[in-house]
Amino acid sequence: MTPSTIPRHDPAHKGLASDNYAGVHPEILEAIVRANGGHQSPYGEDVYTQALQDVFRRHFGPDALAYPVFNGTAANVVSLRSMTAPWEAVVCAETAHVNTDEGGAPEVAGGIKLRTVPTPDGKLTPSLVDLQAWGFGDVHRAQPRVVSISNTTELGTVYTPEETRAVCDHAHSLGMLVHLDGARLCNAAAALDVPLRALTTDAGVDVVSFGGTKLGLMYGEAVVVLNPEAARGVEYVRKTLMQLASKMRFVSAQFEALLEGDLWLRNARHANAMARRLAAAVADVPGVRVTRAVEANGVFAVLPPDVTARLQKRFPFYTWDEVTGEVRWMCAWDTTEEDVDAFAAAVREELRGVSP
Repeated sequence: MTPSTIPRHDPAHKGLASDNYAGVHPEILEAIVRANGGHQSPYGEDVYTQALQDVFRRHFGPDALAYPVFNGTAANVVSLRSMTAPWEAVVCAETAHVNTDEGGAPEVAGGIKLRTVPTPDGKLTPSLVDLQAWGFGDVHRAQPRVVSISNTTELGTVYTPEETRAVCDHAHSLGMLVHLDGARLCNAAAALDVPLRALTTDAGVDVVSFGGTKLGLMYGEAVVVLNPEAARGVEYVRKTLMQLASKMRFVSAQFEALLEGDLWLRNARHANAMARRLAAAVADVPGVRVTRAVEANGVFAVLPPDVTARLQKRFPFYTWDEVTGEVRWMCAWDTTEEDVDAFAAAVREELRGVSP
């Protein structure tokens, strides 16, 4: 369901449509204001972008190199384009964001062949990768080159370090590389109480699309190259795909504010906690069925379609599956306990008198 198809809602309620609906965190705004003083060299030659490299290395290891871009679609496409030749393909879950929510950008802007795999929980395993990782040397088949995983996944599930390592080891044994879509990587790390590098560098991931917008940035994501041999010409691909910001300092300053201290962890932990609170608040409501384990900051549930329609007039949220009626409620860094409790009360109110 696209944002344009969400019914109009009461603006008094923040809603639970997505964590990118949230505003900019005050500490991020302060960082933008600080970066606004004086002149700085453009195109990443500014002091903020240079300093940012050290920040990313502290989180991802000494070989990490970050390339700020404008948005998540760009981070994924720049990453995958730099990791593949024109005759190569990317293996991903059928539900992966690069497949379902990029508007065809990998194919159109990147010229990238996606080969998808159905998964029960949004996560790939070595055996699932093998469903598409074949035909090596066959000139008639796009050559499997990259495995792309998402953490957290589009179904709200989280890869553990061990699960990520298993995928990476298997992919590397086949001569393939691993890309991680980390739009919500911070939520995954917070949920597992592990550092960011435990889910990336230490697990064998080659390139990460690191998210910031969903965690309080005004705009901006980053392509983080962990294995220098895995990505070719990232700086040229970024420019070709129109993602080289002249005033890059304003993107970099935001990431520095997010990662220099513990803001990333505070925001992620809070969003995750609000999702757990929400799931608990509706668990005993007749007519509501939480369909998936709450592992990060998303709650998936099924309720009667007419109830969904009425609730969406008051609170924005997505219908995830039109066939089953499954909906998604996503908590953000600025979701409050009052927001959660008000929504849970509205669910109870709308279901009052409705047979399960």
